[in-house]
Amino acid sequence: MPQSIRPGDVLAGRYRLVDLLVESRGGRFYRAHDRVLERQVAVHVLAADDPRATQLVEAARRSATVPDRRLLRVLDADRVDGVCFVVNEWGSGTSLDRWLAAEGPLAPREAAWLVGEVADTIATAHLRRVGHGRLAPENVLVDRNGGVRIIGFCVEAALHGIHEDHDSVVETDVADLAGLLYAALTGRWAGRSTSSVPAAPREHDRVLRPRQVRAGVPRPLDTVCDEVLNPVTRGRLPSAPSAQSIADTLLEFVGDPTGLSDGLAARNPSGRSPDLVTLAALPDPPVRERDAAAPPADGSAVEQVAGSGDEGTLAWEPQGDLPADPEPESDSAPDSGPESGDGADSETGPLPPVPPVPADATTAPPAGPSSGDQPTEAGMPVFGDGSDDVSWLRARSTPPPPPPPLEEPPAKPLFAPEPEGGWPSRPPRPAMPTHTGTGAGFWPWDTGTGRGTGTGLRAVVGEPDEVPGRRWLLLASGLAIGLVVLLAVVIAYNLGRGRTPLGAEPQDEASPTPSPSPSATPTPITGLVATDLDPQGEDGGEYADLTALAVDGDPGTAWRTSTYLQNFGPAGLKTGVGLVVDLGAAVPVSEVDLTLVGEGTGVSLYVTEEAPSGVAELEPVAEVVAAAKEQVTLEEPATGRYLTLWLTSLPAVPDGFRGEVAEVVVRG
Repeated sequence: MPQSIRPGDVLAGRYRLVDLLVESRGGRFYRAHDRVLERQVAVHVLAADDPRATQLVEAARRSATVPDRRLLRVLDADRVDGVCFVVNEWGSGTSLDRWLAAEGPLAPREAAWLVGEVADTIATAHLRRVGHGRLAPENVLVDRNGGVRIIGFCVEAALHGIHEDHDSVVETDVADLAGLLYAALTGRWAGRSTSSVPAAPREHDRVLRPRQVRAGVPRPLDTVCDEVLNPVTRGRLPSAPSAQSIADTLLEFVGDPTGLSDGLAARNPSGRSPDLVTLAALPDPPVRERDAAAPPADGSAVEQVAGSGDEGTLAWEPQGDLPADPEPESDSAPDSGPESGDGADSETGPLPPVPPVPADATTAPPAGPSSGDQPTEAGMPVFGDGSDDVSWLRARSTPPPPPPPLEEPPAKPLFAPEPEGGWPSRPPRPAMPTHTGTGAGFWPWDTGTGRGTGTGLRAVVGEPDEVPGRRWLLLASGLAIGLVVLLAVVIAYNLGRGRTPLGAEPQDEASPTPSPSPSATPTPITGLVATDLDPQGEDGGEYADLTALAVDGDPGTAWRTSTYLQNFGPAGLKTGVGLVVDLGAAVPVSEVDLTLVGEGTGVSLYVTEEAPSGVAELEPVAEVVAAAKEQVTLEEPATGRYLTLWLTSLPAVPDGFRGEVAEVVVRG
């Protein structure tokens, strides 16, 4: 690689190199600025004569054939000025290895959702016969919005010189997916690719299960890791593990993923780390310390004043009973030496005299020669005549005595004391009245008035008191009886007219119940005529003499495309070629049966009223990655005269890539 390549250079007149992020094994990884589209990009740079250069460009082209929102797409690849470079999207976030180092393992549902997102993308790539090759935690990014992005798709393996066939790459990707789940659950790496994450513990040539490393790992996630990473114990899964089966298992475990990405975004270390701001250096504040090791014998105080240009000097300053120690009013220390003993200041001049303190002031020092030996307490400011003149009065007093201890509460007896004269006796129970013939004294019916009834009850003279609520009860009962009578009259009237009790017309029992008509079965459309469509070709055609073989009813004959050295896609020579089938008239199309040669042909279907000259402005009715025999059922029948089969990806053949359509059956 030319030694002149460094930050500040511009590649291909477009990409200005900003920061060198990684340099390893002769390759360099830069953060760059796209001067045309005004955005940040990632640039991998190799020397043009490096043996990996050809593999790097080919890997970039393969990566561009997989459209997925979670991939950091390849934007450009070229060789210029003696270097080979590949340009990718720039991702902002935290890679999984740094996340685990900063935050530790994830919660089980978060880990399953994150790895399920990666597995879904890898499964889509495997259908197109493309793999990652080095799916380590360093290549999985959690962006600041909580989304999952995959770094270095195909390109990372090429930079590390990994040259494996497709089956080996698929097997490595599946093992690395289980390793990613293991790392997200335990913080240890158990995949095939190399990583800076600490290795998972092993025992007897097998990786310990996640539940043996971290408590609380759900059993379904533990089973996925164990059966993929330890093939000896495999056998409980219905089939050999694949990226699609891992994605289905994890997404089924997660269920509704609402809120998971927001939770990861809130805990993303990159989102919580603000940009560093460098401030100008400030001068150190003055150091003022008391030297307790050598106090003066006369009770005066000692101060250490730090100057601006040399170390602090010790100044012994007699303090007397009232030390004149003015406090600084700002954080900046004067550049002069220690203060003089008479209280003079180098900037403001001598301090005003301290006014006399009243005798009853609480801050006045105690009288007597021993007041200088008392400890110093908080000072009190004393203001002079000027607005800025202030001095400090510090009094020395004996510390106040501690408060007296609280008195113990009096002991309370367990039982109440017996009162004088003993406990009062219980009053005698009144005797129950006897039943006499006159009923006199029978409580509670005895009111003291009236005459006996001969039954032991006293007859009440006058009107008895009315029971509360009786009138409402009678009113409710009357309304209920009225409603029942009215309902009976209505039912009798309806039955008399030959109707139902509710007045509806009776249904004739002999009339059959209408049954839903069976849905129409799609039938094949005959009389099809096929023509080729190659708007990006030089001659506008693609084996026009063989198009009739695709609709002749014989699967043994086929229309084919040219053999291309590279597959279709954004980085290929073409985005696709097509076959236009004339249905004879505008009919609704519901199913299309395809018989193809080879596996993994990408097909997009279009139904139009006019014969198309291209598909750039059309909306497909279906998109599939077809097998050798594929039945495509449209969600809603599409009406039109022309059905266009647009091949977006071709199967690999020994000398390149070629697509073949043996038979097309259209049902409507």
